Amino acid sequence: MKVEKNKIIFSIVLVCILLFIGSYAMLVLGEDEEPTLENNQVPVPELEDDQKQYDSKLDALNDLKEVRQTNAPSIYDERLLDSTGVYDPDLLDKEKMRLVDSIYKQGQIKYSEQSYEHINPRYRPSKPTIKKEKDTIDVKDEQETEVEVKERALEHQLFFASHPIENDDLNAKNTDGFIYVRVDGTQTVKNNYRLQMRLLKDAMIYGQRYSRNTPIYGFISFKPNRAIIDIENINHQPVRLRAHDYQDGSEGIYVENSFRAEVTNEIVGDMVDDINITGVPQVSGFKKIFQRNHRNVKVTITDNYKLILKISKTKFQGKPMMGNY
Repeated sequence: MKVEKNKIIFSIVLVCILLFIGSYAMLVLGEDEEPTLENNQVPVPELEDDQKQYDSKLDALNDLKEVRQTNAPSIYDERLLDSTGVYDPDLLDKEKMRLVDSIYKQGQIKYSEQSYEHINPRYRPSKPTIKKEKDTIDVKDEQETEVEVKERALEHQLFFASHPIENDDLNAKNTDGFIYVRVDGTQTVKNNYRLQMRLLKDAMIYGQRYSRNTPIYGFISFKPNRAIIDIENINHQPVRLRAHDYQDGSEGIYVENSFRAEVTNEIVGDMVDDINITGVPQVSGFKKIFQRNHRNVKVTITDNYKLILKISKTKFQGKPMMGNY
């Protein structure tokens, strides 16, 4: 007996429908009833008995799931929110205007001027000349510094051009009051001749000790009835001494009266040396006569003639030498 295929298909479809109806009824009937408020009491959920037990707090903390905070999307465009979070629909336009104003203030763009590009590649635009304003304070400072430099240069020139004045008091303290010398051999001298002498005993001169018989050289000049002897250095050390006669204590050596006329002629010759009158030959002749007599003056000084040397009081040194500046 053969079963028809139609019957088999029908029976399968019928079984499937019955199974669907039964499962749906179970789902609907198996749902819990919605909680209802009875006597105005809030229903409390029942605690589940199958809660997991932990042996330590660390396991419980590790088992906690990280709860991520979720923010609801904003209904406004974030580009239109300012720094305080306030919505402004014109915020983009305001930002553009602010940028344009800042660039305009910096001078990078000048709307009043139009720039054109030159088509010639060799053309090089000339750079604008910027005139710098002169600072009057800097100019005054420069002028003051220049004046100070000139003043210092002038002070240096005056310092090196001057001749320092010797301290006579200090030299007198460091020099013996009486320095005894003798003439070394009989000598005949004239004006500006050198006279050789020697120390009779040790002496302190300008802070230095000189031993006995140290040679000393002086130069002769004449005054009425006197032959003046000046000493300018001893052993290449500059000094300023003048010889005094051991007998009378006056400056120089006493000269006999027979030399008075010749000495007077010498003084007059010194005065006539300064006379220079052109066109007057007579004055020139007298000048030659006085000079000739001046050269003929001689003085003979005997050997071992004693003299005393003292610091000269004449101020022929220490004068500043001024030049042209």
